[in-house]
Amino acid sequence: MTKHGKAIIAKDTATQSETNQRRGWNTTKGVFLGCVLSTAAGVAGAQAIGTPPATSGTVAPVDQTLTWHGITLYGIIDIGVQYETHGAPFSDYHPAGSANIVQKNSRESVVGATPSNLSQSRVGLQGTEPLIDDWNAVFKLETFFNPQSGELSDAEKSLVQNNGKALNQQGTNLDSSVAGQTFQTAYVGVSSKLYGTLTFGRQTTWLADGVSKYDPNYASQAFSLIGMSGTYAGGGDTEDRRLDNSLKYVIPIADIGRFGLLYKFNNADGGSNSAFQADIGGDYAGLSVDAYYSKVKSAISASALSAAQVADLGTAATEAGLPAGTFSISNSLAGTISDNTTYSLMGSYKLDVWKFLAGYEHIQYANPSDPLSAGFTDIGGYVLAFVNVQSGPKSTYVNDKVLQVYWAGVRYTVLPGLDLTAAYYGYHQNAYGTGDNAGCSTNKSGTCSGRFEAFSFDAVYAFTKRFDGYAGAMYSGVYDGVANGYLYQRTNINPTIGVRFKF
Repeated sequence: MTKHGKAIIAKDTATQSETNQRRGWNTTKGVFLGCVLSTAAGVAGAQAIGTPPATSGTVAPVDQTLTWHGITLYGIIDIGVQYETHGAPFSDYHPAGSANIVQKNSRESVVGATPSNLSQSRVGLQGTEPLIDDWNAVFKLETFFNPQSGELSDAEKSLVQNNGKALNQQGTNLDSSVAGQTFQTAYVGVSSKLYGTLTFGRQTTWLADGVSKYDPNYASQAFSLIGMSGTYAGGGDTEDRRLDNSLKYVIPIADIGRFGLLYKFNNADGGSNSAFQADIGGDYAGLSVDAYYSKVKSAISASALSAAQVADLGTAATEAGLPAGTFSISNSLAGTISDNTTYSLMGSYKLDVWKFLAGYEHIQYANPSDPLSAGFTDIGGYVLAFVNVQSGPKSTYVNDKVLQVYWAGVRYTVLPGLDLTAAYYGYHQNAYGTGDNAGCSTNKSGTCSGRFEAFSFDAVYAFTKRFDGYAGAMYSGVYDGVANGYLYQRTNINPTIGVRFKF
Protein backbone atom coordinates (compact mmCIF):
# COMPACT_ATOMS: atom_id res chain seq x y z
CA MET A 1 0.00 0.00 0.00
CA THR A 2 1.38 3.41 -0.93
CA LYS A 3 1.29 6.36 1.44
CA HIS A 4 -1.81 8.45 1.14
CA GLY A 5 -1.94 12.22 1.44
CA LYS A 6 -4.20 13.70 4.08
CA ALA A 7 -7.55 14.67 2.72
CA ILE A 8 -11.22 14.69 3.59
CA ILE A 9 -14.48 12.94 2.98
CA ALA A 10 -16.94 15.21 1.29
CA LYS A 11 -19.98 13.81 2.96
CA ASP A 12 -21.92 14.90 6.06
CA THR A 13 -22.92 12.55 8.87
CA ALA A 14 -26.26 11.08 7.97
CA THR A 15 -29.21 13.04 9.26
CA GLN A 16 -32.47 11.36 10.07
CA SER A 17 -33.72 12.43 6.64
CA GLU A 18 -30.76 10.78 4.94
CA THR A 19 -31.32 7.65 7.00
CA ASN A 20 -34.90 7.54 5.78
CA GLN A 21 -33.67 8.01 2.20
CA ARG A 22 -31.32 5.04 2.54
CA ARG A 23 -34.14 2.95 3.97
CA GLY A 24 -36.24 3.97 0.99
CA TRP A 25 -33.47 3.00 -1.40
CA ASN A 26 -33.09 -0.40 0.24
CA THR A 27 -36.85 -0.81 -0.08
CA THR A 28 -36.54 0.03 -3.80
CA LYS A 29 -33.95 -2.73 -4.22
CA GLY A 30 -36.28 -5.18 -2.52
CA VAL A 31 -39.20 -4.08 -4.70
CA PHE A 32 -37.11 -4.68 -7.83
CA LEU A 33 -36.22 -8.23 -6.79
CA GLY A 34 -39.86 -8.85 -5.92
CA CYS A 35 -40.91 -7.58 -9.34
CA VAL A 36 -38.45 -9.90 -11.02
CA LEU A 37 -39.89 -12.87 -9.17
CA SER A 38 -43.40 -11.75 -10.07
CA THR A 39 -42.31 -11.45 -13.69
CA ALA A 40 -40.96 -15.00 -13.52
CA ALA A 41 -44.34 -16.29 -12.43
CA GLY A 42 -46.07 -14.26 -15.13
CA VAL A 43 -43.73 -15.40 -17.87
CA ALA A 44 -44.00 -19.03 -16.81
CA GLY A 45 -47.78 -18.73 -16.71
CA ALA A 46 -47.86 -17.09 -20.13
CA GLN A 47 -45.75 -19.91 -21.55
CA ALA A 48 -48.06 -22.53 -20.09
CA ILE A 49 -51.10 -20.81 -21.58
CA GLY A 50 -49.40 -20.23 -24.92
CA THR A 51 -48.09 -23.79 -25.46
CA PRO A 52 -49.86 -25.28 -28.48
CA PRO A 53 -51.80 -28.49 -27.82
CA ALA A 54 -50.51 -31.78 -29.16
CA THR A 55 -52.15 -33.00 -32.35
CA SER A 56 -52.97 -36.60 -33.10
CA GLY A 57 -49.83 -38.69 -33.52
CA THR A 58 -47.43 -35.83 -32.62
CA VAL A 59 -45.99 -34.20 -29.52
CA ALA A 60 -45.87 -30.40 -29.48
CA PRO A 61 -42.44 -28.94 -28.68
CA VAL A 62 -42.17 -27.38 -25.24
CA ASP A 63 -40.57 -23.93 -24.97
CA GLN A 64 -38.22 -24.21 -22.00
CA THR A 65 -37.04 -20.59 -22.04
CA LEU A 66 -38.64 -17.97 -19.81
CA THR A 67 -39.45 -15.67 -22.74
CA TRP A 68 -42.65 -13.75 -23.31
CA HIS A 69 -43.21 -11.18 -26.07
CA GLY A 70 -39.45 -10.89 -26.65
CA ILE A 71 -38.57 -10.40 -22.96
CA THR A 72 -36.53 -13.13 -21.27
CA LEU A 73 -36.05 -13.75 -17.57
CA TYR A 74 -32.77 -15.49 -16.79
CA GLY A 75 -30.53 -16.16 -13.84
CA ILE A 76 -27.77 -18.15 -12.18
CA ILE A 77 -27.54 -19.47 -8.62
CA ASP A 78 -24.05 -20.74 -7.80
CA ILE A 79 -23.08 -21.84 -4.30
CA GLY A 80 -20.47 -24.17 -2.85
CA VAL A 81 -18.24 -25.08 0.07
CA GLN A 82 -14.61 -24.00 0.14
CA TYR A 83 -11.55 -24.62 2.28
CA GLU A 84 -8.64 -22.19 2.19
CA THR A 85 -5.27 -23.23 3.59
CA HIS A 86 -4.31 -19.59 4.21
CA GLY A 87 -7.21 -17.17 4.13
CA ALA A 88 -9.32 -14.80 6.20
CA PRO A 89 -12.94 -15.03 7.44
CA PHE A 90 -15.39 -15.04 4.54
CA SER A 91 -17.56 -12.03 3.66
CA ASP A 92 -21.34 -11.92 3.26
CA TYR A 93 -20.99 -9.09 0.75
CA HIS A 94 -17.94 -9.57 -1.45
CA PRO A 95 -19.10 -11.14 -4.76
CA ALA A 96 -16.78 -14.14 -4.27
CA GLY A 97 -17.25 -14.44 -0.52
CA SER A 98 -13.63 -15.51 -0.07
CA ALA A 99 -10.36 -14.15 -1.43
CA ASN A 100 -9.58 -17.39 -3.35
CA ILE A 101 -6.03 -16.15 -4.02
CA VAL A 102 -3.47 -15.29 -1.33
CA GLN A 103 -3.87 -11.78 0.13
CA LYS A 104 -1.98 -9.62 2.63
CA ASN A 105 -4.40 -10.62 5.39
CA SER A 106 -4.22 -14.37 4.57
CA ARG A 107 -3.26 -16.02 7.85
CA GLU A 108 -5.33 -19.08 8.78
CA SER A 109 -7.27 -22.05 7.46
CA VAL A 110 -10.91 -21.18 6.73
CA VAL A 111 -13.88 -23.27 5.62
CA GLY A 112 -17.41 -22.20 4.74
CA ALA A 113 -20.04 -21.54 2.10
CA THR A 114 -18.95 -19.40 -0.84
CA PRO A 115 -21.06 -17.88 -3.62
CA SER A 116 -20.48 -17.60 -7.36
CA ASN A 117 -17.48 -19.92 -7.65
CA LEU A 118 -17.98 -20.75 -11.35
CA SER A 119 -20.36 -17.96 -12.39
CA GLN A 120 -21.63 -14.81 -10.71
CA SER A 121 -25.05 -15.44 -9.17
CA ARG A 122 -27.50 -13.09 -10.83
CA VAL A 123 -31.02 -12.46 -11.99
CA GLY A 124 -31.89 -10.38 -15.04
CA LEU A 125 -34.22 -9.39 -17.82
CA GLN A 126 -33.25 -8.89 -21.45
CA GLY A 127 -35.33 -8.21 -24.50
CA THR A 128 -35.49 -7.55 -28.22
CA GLU A 129 -38.18 -5.57 -30.02
CA PRO A 130 -38.33 -5.45 -33.85
CA LEU A 131 -38.28 -1.90 -35.24
CA ILE A 132 -37.90 -1.67 -39.03
CA ASP A 133 -36.19 -3.86 -41.61
CA ASP A 134 -33.47 -5.77 -39.69
CA TRP A 135 -33.25 -3.18 -36.88
CA ASN A 136 -34.18 -4.18 -33.33
CA ALA A 137 -34.32 -2.37 -30.00
CA VAL A 138 -32.44 -4.24 -27.25
CA PHE A 139 -32.13 -3.88 -23.48
CA LYS A 140 -30.68 -5.70 -20.48
CA LEU A 141 -31.04 -5.36 -16.69
CA GLU A 142 -29.03 -7.55 -14.33
CA THR A 143 -28.66 -7.75 -10.53
CA PHE A 144 -25.88 -9.60 -8.68
CA PHE A 145 -26.51 -11.28 -5.33
CA ASN A 146 -24.81 -13.61 -2.84
CA PRO A 147 -26.98 -16.72 -2.35
CA GLN A 148 -25.23 -17.83 0.85
CA SER A 149 -26.21 -14.60 2.65
CA GLY A 150 -29.15 -13.29 0.63
CA GLU A 151 -27.41 -9.91 0.24
CA LEU A 152 -26.77 -7.87 -2.89
CA SER A 153 -23.12 -8.28 -3.89
CA ASP A 154 -21.14 -5.30 -2.59
CA ALA A 155 -17.34 -5.46 -2.53
CA GLU A 156 -17.00 -1.89 -1.29
CA LYS A 157 -19.07 -2.76 1.77
CA SER A 158 -16.57 -5.53 2.51
CA LEU A 159 -13.89 -2.80 2.48
CA VAL A 160 -15.60 -0.32 4.82
CA GLN A 161 -16.45 -3.13 7.25
CA ASN A 162 -12.69 -3.50 7.73
CA ASN A 163 -11.85 0.20 8.10
CA GLY A 164 -9.34 0.72 10.91
CA LYS A 165 -8.70 -2.99 11.51
CA ALA A 166 -5.26 -4.57 11.70
CA LEU A 167 -4.46 -7.28 9.14
CA ASN A 168 -4.84 -10.04 11.72
CA GLN A 169 -8.37 -8.85 12.50
CA GLN A 170 -9.61 -8.33 8.95
CA GLY A 171 -12.04 -10.48 7.04
CA THR A 172 -12.12 -10.86 3.27
CA ASN A 173 -12.18 -7.38 1.72
CA LEU A 174 -11.34 -6.59 -1.89
CA ASP A 175 -12.21 -3.88 -4.38
CA SER A 176 -14.52 -4.62 -7.33
CA SER A 177 -16.81 -3.00 -9.89
CA VAL A 178 -19.65 -4.67 -7.96
CA ALA A 179 -20.52 -2.15 -5.25
CA GLY A 180 -24.10 -2.86 -4.22
CA GLN A 181 -25.68 -1.19 -7.23
CA THR A 182 -29.23 -2.33 -7.89
CA PHE A 183 -28.19 -3.15 -11.46
CA GLN A 184 -24.73 -4.38 -12.40
CA THR A 185 -25.82 -4.23 -16.04
CA ALA A 186 -28.34 -1.72 -17.33
CA TYR A 187 -28.32 -0.70 -20.97
CA VAL A 188 -30.57 0.00 -23.94
CA GLY A 189 -29.70 0.23 -27.61
CA VAL A 190 -30.32 -0.81 -31.20
CA SER A 191 -29.04 -3.74 -33.20
CA SER A 192 -28.71 -4.64 -36.90
CA LYS A 193 -27.10 -7.66 -38.54
CA LEU A 194 -25.61 -5.34 -41.16
CA TYR A 195 -24.67 -2.25 -39.14
CA GLY A 196 -23.90 -3.81 -35.78
CA THR A 197 -25.06 -3.10 -32.22
CA LEU A 198 -24.96 0.19 -30.29
CA THR A 199 -25.81 0.24 -26.57
CA PHE A 200 -25.63 2.87 -23.81
CA GLY A 201 -25.67 2.51 -20.03
CA ARG A 202 -23.76 0.46 -17.46
CA GLN A 203 -22.07 -2.49 -19.16
CA THR A 204 -18.95 -4.64 -19.27
CA THR A 205 -15.96 -3.43 -21.28
CA TRP A 206 -14.50 -5.13 -24.34
CA LEU A 207 -11.49 -6.17 -22.29
CA ALA A 208 -13.73 -7.81 -19.68
CA ASP A 209 -15.66 -9.59 -22.42
CA GLY A 210 -12.36 -10.90 -23.76
CA VAL A 211 -11.23 -12.23 -20.39
CA SER A 212 -14.55 -14.05 -19.96
CA LYS A 213 -14.23 -15.55 -23.45
CA TYR A 214 -10.54 -16.53 -23.48
CA ASP A 215 -9.91 -17.48 -19.85
CA PRO A 216 -9.64 -21.32 -19.67
CA ASN A 217 -12.04 -21.10 -16.70
CA TYR A 218 -14.26 -18.41 -18.29
CA ALA A 219 -13.55 -15.91 -15.48
CA SER A 220 -14.40 -18.31 -12.66
CA GLN A 221 -13.73 -16.65 -9.30
CA ALA A 222 -12.67 -19.88 -7.57
CA PHE A 223 -10.35 -21.28 -10.23
CA SER A 224 -8.95 -18.30 -12.16
CA LEU A 225 -6.59 -15.49 -11.19
CA ILE A 226 -7.94 -13.22 -13.94
CA GLY A 227 -11.50 -14.13 -12.98
CA MET A 228 -11.08 -13.56 -9.26
CA SER A 229 -9.02 -10.37 -9.60
CA GLY A 230 -10.82 -7.90 -11.85
CA THR A 231 -7.60 -5.89 -12.22
CA TYR A 232 -6.87 -7.55 -15.56
CA ALA A 233 -10.42 -7.44 -16.95
CA GLY A 234 -10.52 -3.78 -15.82
CA GLY A 235 -7.35 -2.78 -17.66
CA GLY A 236 -5.43 -2.12 -14.44
CA ASP A 237 -8.18 -1.54 -11.84
CA THR A 238 -11.06 -3.82 -11.01
CA GLU A 239 -13.59 -0.97 -10.73
CA ASP A 240 -13.29 -0.49 -14.50
CA ARG A 241 -14.44 -4.00 -15.37
CA ARG A 242 -17.89 -2.47 -15.78
CA LEU A 243 -18.46 1.17 -16.66
CA ASP A 244 -21.31 3.57 -16.00
CA ASN A 245 -22.33 6.05 -18.71
CA SER A 246 -20.64 3.98 -21.42
CA LEU A 247 -21.37 3.89 -25.15
CA LYS A 248 -20.48 0.54 -26.72
CA TYR A 249 -20.53 -0.35 -30.41
CA VAL A 250 -19.60 -3.45 -32.40
CA ILE A 251 -19.86 -4.01 -36.14
CA PRO A 252 -19.35 -7.28 -38.04
CA ILE A 253 -16.57 -7.49 -40.64
CA ALA A 254 -17.48 -9.80 -43.51
CA ASP A 255 -18.60 -13.10 -42.01
CA ILE A 256 -15.65 -13.79 -39.75
CA GLY A 257 -14.51 -10.52 -38.14
CA ARG A 258 -15.63 -7.82 -35.72
CA PHE A 259 -14.61 -4.34 -34.66
CA GLY A 260 -15.72 -2.75 -31.41
CA LEU A 261 -15.40 0.63 -29.69
CA LEU A 262 -16.32 1.84 -26.21
CA TYR A 263 -16.29 5.27 -24.58
CA LYS A 264 -17.16 6.23 -21.02
CA PHE A 265 -18.46 9.75 -20.36
CA ASN A 266 -17.45 11.32 -17.05
CA ASN A 267 -20.41 13.75 -17.02
CA ALA A 268 -18.05 16.68 -16.40
CA ASP A 269 -15.42 18.83 -18.14
CA GLY A 270 -11.98 17.38 -18.83
CA GLY A 271 -10.83 13.82 -19.25
CA SER A 272 -10.79 12.78 -15.58
CA ASN A 273 -12.42 9.37 -14.96
CA SER A 274 -13.18 8.81 -18.66
CA ALA A 275 -12.29 5.67 -20.61
CA PHE A 276 -11.79 4.43 -24.18
CA GLN A 277 -11.45 0.89 -25.53
CA ALA A 278 -11.16 -0.79 -28.92
CA ASP A 279 -11.36 -4.42 -30.02
CA ILE A 280 -10.64 -6.11 -33.34
CA GLY A 281 -10.93 -9.84 -33.83
CA GLY A 282 -12.22 -12.71 -35.85
CA ASP A 283 -13.07 -16.41 -36.03
CA TYR A 284 -12.04 -18.98 -38.60
CA ALA A 285 -12.67 -22.70 -38.35
CA GLY A 286 -11.78 -23.52 -34.71
CA LEU A 287 -9.58 -20.44 -34.20
CA SER A 288 -10.72 -17.25 -32.45
CA VAL A 289 -8.45 -14.22 -31.81
CA ASP A 290 -9.01 -10.70 -30.44
CA ALA A 291 -6.69 -7.73 -29.86
CA TYR A 292 -7.64 -5.01 -27.37
CA TYR A 293 -6.56 -1.48 -26.48
CA SER A 294 -7.72 0.30 -23.31
CA LYS A 295 -7.07 3.77 -21.88
CA VAL A 296 -8.62 4.73 -18.54
CA LYS A 297 -8.01 8.16 -17.06
CA SER A 298 -8.05 8.68 -13.29
CA ALA A 299 -8.69 4.99 -12.64
CA ILE A 300 -9.42 4.17 -8.99
CA SER A 301 -8.13 1.31 -6.87
CA ALA A 302 -9.95 1.45 -3.50
CA SER A 303 -8.94 -0.05 -0.17
CA ALA A 304 -10.02 -0.04 3.47
CA LEU A 305 -8.80 2.79 5.74
CA SER A 306 -5.89 2.13 8.07
CA ALA A 307 -6.25 2.78 11.80
CA ALA A 308 -4.21 5.98 11.40
CA GLN A 309 -6.50 7.21 8.61
CA VAL A 310 -9.61 6.51 10.67
CA ALA A 311 -8.10 8.46 13.58
CA ASP A 312 -7.30 11.36 11.23
CA LEU A 313 -10.78 11.79 9.76
CA GLY A 314 -11.75 14.54 12.23
CA THR A 315 -8.56 16.50 11.57
CA ALA A 316 -9.05 16.15 7.84
CA ALA A 317 -12.56 17.58 8.16
CA THR A 318 -11.31 20.53 10.21
CA GLU A 319 -8.56 21.25 7.66
CA ALA A 320 -11.27 21.35 5.00
CA GLY A 321 -13.26 23.88 6.99
CA LEU A 322 -15.98 21.40 7.94
CA PRO A 323 -17.21 20.58 11.47
CA ALA A 324 -15.23 17.90 13.28
CA GLY A 325 -17.19 14.65 13.53
CA THR A 326 -18.95 15.34 10.25
CA PHE A 327 -17.63 12.21 8.60
CA SER A 328 -18.48 8.54 9.06
CA ILE A 329 -16.18 5.59 8.41
CA SER A 330 -19.13 3.55 7.14
CA ASN A 331 -18.89 5.00 3.61
CA SER A 332 -15.23 6.05 3.35
CA LEU A 333 -12.36 4.46 1.46
CA ALA A 334 -8.75 5.15 0.52
CA GLY A 335 -7.95 5.38 -3.18
CA THR A 336 -4.92 5.09 -5.45
CA ILE A 337 -5.43 7.08 -8.67
CA SER A 338 -3.64 6.44 -11.98
CA ASP A 339 -3.91 6.64 -15.76
CA ASN A 340 -3.90 3.07 -17.10
CA THR A 341 -2.98 1.95 -20.63
CA THR A 342 -3.46 -1.67 -21.69
CA TYR A 343 -2.61 -3.70 -24.79
CA SER A 344 -3.82 -7.28 -24.99
CA LEU A 345 -3.93 -10.27 -27.33
CA MET A 346 -6.13 -13.30 -26.55
CA GLY A 347 -7.06 -16.41 -28.48
CA SER A 348 -8.49 -19.92 -28.45
CA TYR A 349 -8.42 -22.96 -30.70
CA LYS A 350 -10.90 -25.83 -30.61
CA LEU A 351 -9.82 -29.24 -31.88
CA ASP A 352 -12.42 -31.95 -31.46
CA VAL A 353 -12.79 -32.55 -27.68
CA TRP A 354 -9.88 -30.21 -26.84
CA LYS A 355 -9.98 -26.45 -26.46
CA PHE A 356 -6.79 -24.43 -25.94
CA LEU A 357 -6.97 -20.87 -24.56
CA ALA A 358 -4.30 -18.25 -23.86
CA GLY A 359 -3.79 -14.52 -23.42
CA TYR A 360 -1.33 -11.72 -22.73
CA GLU A 361 -1.81 -8.22 -21.31
CA HIS A 362 0.60 -5.32 -20.95
CA ILE A 363 -0.75 -2.87 -18.34
CA GLN A 364 1.00 0.44 -17.67
CA TYR A 365 0.21 2.66 -14.66
CA ALA A 366 1.16 6.37 -14.73
CA ASN A 367 0.39 9.43 -12.62
CA PRO A 368 -3.00 10.81 -13.69
CA SER A 369 -3.12 13.72 -16.11
CA ASP A 370 -6.31 14.85 -14.31
CA PRO A 371 -5.84 14.05 -10.58
CA LEU A 372 -8.83 13.29 -8.35
CA SER A 373 -9.26 14.99 -4.98
CA ALA A 374 -10.34 13.41 -1.75
CA GLY A 375 -14.10 13.67 -1.44
CA PHE A 376 -14.67 12.17 -4.89
CA THR A 377 -17.78 9.97 -4.90
CA ASP A 378 -16.82 6.54 -6.15
CA ILE A 379 -19.07 3.74 -7.43
CA GLY A 380 -21.90 2.60 -5.18
CA GLY A 381 -22.01 5.99 -3.43
CA TYR A 382 -18.82 5.34 -1.44
CA VAL A 383 -16.44 8.27 -0.97
CA LEU A 384 -12.66 8.53 -1.23
CA ALA A 385 -11.49 9.93 2.09
CA PHE A 386 -7.78 9.70 1.31
CA VAL A 387 -5.99 9.61 -2.04
CA ASN A 388 -2.37 8.99 -2.96
CA VAL A 389 0.06 11.71 -4.08
CA GLN A 390 -0.58 11.98 -7.81
CA SER A 391 2.16 14.32 -9.07
CA GLY A 392 5.68 15.46 -8.23
CA PRO A 393 8.74 13.68 -6.81
CA LYS A 394 6.77 11.99 -4.01
CA SER A 395 4.00 10.69 -6.24
CA THR A 396 3.14 7.01 -6.50
CA TYR A 397 4.24 6.62 -10.11
CA VAL A 398 7.37 8.73 -10.55
CA ASN A 399 8.32 5.80 -12.77
CA ASP A 400 5.53 3.97 -14.53
CA LYS A 401 4.49 0.63 -13.10
CA VAL A 402 4.16 -2.16 -15.66
CA LEU A 403 2.38 -5.51 -15.27
CA GLN A 404 2.88 -8.22 -17.86
CA VAL A 405 0.00 -10.68 -17.44
CA TYR A 406 -0.10 -14.11 -19.11
CA TRP A 407 -2.19 -17.24 -18.97
CA ALA A 408 -2.75 -20.53 -20.81
CA GLY A 409 -4.92 -23.56 -20.31
CA VAL A 410 -6.82 -26.43 -21.86
CA ARG A 411 -10.37 -27.73 -21.55
CA TYR A 412 -10.98 -31.41 -22.30
CA THR A 413 -14.45 -32.88 -22.81
CA VAL A 414 -14.03 -36.35 -21.37
CA LEU A 415 -17.59 -37.31 -22.26
CA PRO A 416 -20.74 -35.35 -23.00
CA GLY A 417 -21.43 -33.21 -19.95
CA LEU A 418 -18.03 -33.64 -18.27
CA ASP A 419 -15.28 -31.04 -18.80
CA LEU A 420 -11.84 -31.01 -17.19
CA THR A 421 -9.81 -27.77 -17.13
CA ALA A 422 -6.17 -27.17 -16.27
CA ALA A 423 -4.76 -23.63 -16.33
CA TYR A 424 -1.76 -21.49 -15.44
CA TYR A 425 -1.91 -17.76 -14.64
CA GLY A 426 0.80 -15.28 -13.76
CA TYR A 427 2.08 -11.74 -13.95
CA HIS A 428 5.40 -9.99 -13.60
CA GLN A 429 5.82 -6.52 -12.10
CA ASN A 430 8.72 -4.26 -13.02
CA ALA A 431 10.86 -2.36 -10.50
CA TYR A 432 9.43 1.17 -10.56
CA GLY A 433 10.77 2.65 -7.32
CA THR A 434 13.26 5.46 -6.86
CA GLY A 435 16.24 6.12 -4.56
CA ASP A 436 17.20 3.08 -2.51
CA ASN A 437 14.41 1.07 -4.16
CA ALA A 438 15.48 1.77 -7.75
CA GLY A 439 15.90 -1.51 -9.60
CA CYS A 440 15.28 -3.67 -6.50
CA SER A 441 14.11 -7.27 -6.84
CA THR A 442 13.45 -8.27 -3.21
CA ASN A 443 10.35 -7.93 -1.03
CA LYS A 444 11.65 -4.88 0.88
CA SER A 445 9.28 -2.62 -1.06
CA GLY A 446 6.11 -2.97 -3.08
CA THR A 447 7.87 -1.08 -5.90
CA CYS A 448 10.47 -3.86 -6.37
CA SER A 449 10.09 -6.28 -9.23
CA GLY A 450 8.18 -9.45 -8.43
CA ARG A 451 5.66 -11.97 -9.66
CA PHE A 452 2.39 -13.73 -8.89
CA GLU A 453 1.65 -17.28 -10.00
CA ALA A 454 -1.47 -19.45 -9.90
CA PHE A 455 -2.29 -22.98 -11.06
CA SER A 456 -5.75 -24.57 -11.13
CA PHE A 457 -7.49 -27.82 -12.00
CA ASP A 458 -11.23 -28.39 -11.93
CA ALA A 459 -14.01 -30.60 -13.25
CA VAL A 460 -17.57 -29.60 -14.18
CA TYR A 461 -20.32 -32.17 -14.79
CA ALA A 462 -23.69 -31.20 -16.26
CA PHE A 463 -26.37 -33.38 -14.69
CA THR A 464 -28.96 -31.63 -16.85
CA LYS A 465 -29.03 -28.70 -19.25
CA ARG A 466 -29.55 -26.27 -16.36
CA PHE A 467 -27.96 -27.97 -13.35
CA ASP A 468 -24.30 -28.89 -12.91
CA GLY A 469 -21.78 -29.64 -10.21
CA TYR A 470 -18.10 -28.80 -9.93
CA ALA A 471 -14.97 -29.52 -7.92
CA GLY A 472 -11.44 -28.16 -8.13
CA ALA A 473 -8.69 -26.13 -6.51
CA MET A 474 -6.32 -23.26 -7.26
CA TYR A 475 -2.83 -22.67 -5.88
CA SER A 476 -1.56 -19.09 -5.69
CA GLY A 477 1.73 -17.57 -4.52
CA VAL A 478 3.49 -14.21 -4.40
CA TYR A 479 7.22 -13.53 -4.77
CA ASP A 480 9.70 -10.67 -4.25
CA GLY A 481 8.23 -7.15 -4.54
CA VAL A 482 4.68 -8.43 -5.03
CA ALA A 483 5.01 -10.18 -1.63
CA ASN A 484 5.72 -6.92 0.21
CA GLY A 485 3.28 -6.41 3.08
CA TYR A 486 2.28 -10.09 3.27
CA LEU A 487 3.00 -10.51 6.97
CA TYR A 488 1.61 -13.99 7.51
CA GLN A 489 1.43 -16.29 4.48
CA ARG A 490 2.50 -16.05 0.84
CA THR A 491 0.66 -19.05 -0.62
CA ASN A 492 -2.90 -20.37 -0.61
CA ILE A 493 -4.81 -23.41 -1.90
CA ASN A 494 -8.62 -23.32 -2.09
CA PRO A 495 -10.28 -26.73 -2.65
CA THR A 496 -13.88 -25.99 -3.68
CA ILE A 497 -16.99 -28.03 -4.50
CA GLY A 498 -20.40 -26.72 -5.45
CA VAL A 499 -23.47 -26.69 -7.66
CA ARG A 500 -24.87 -24.23 -10.18
CA PHE A 501 -28.40 -23.80 -11.48
CA LYS A 502 -29.09 -21.75 -14.61
CA PHE A 503 -32.47 -20.64 -15.91
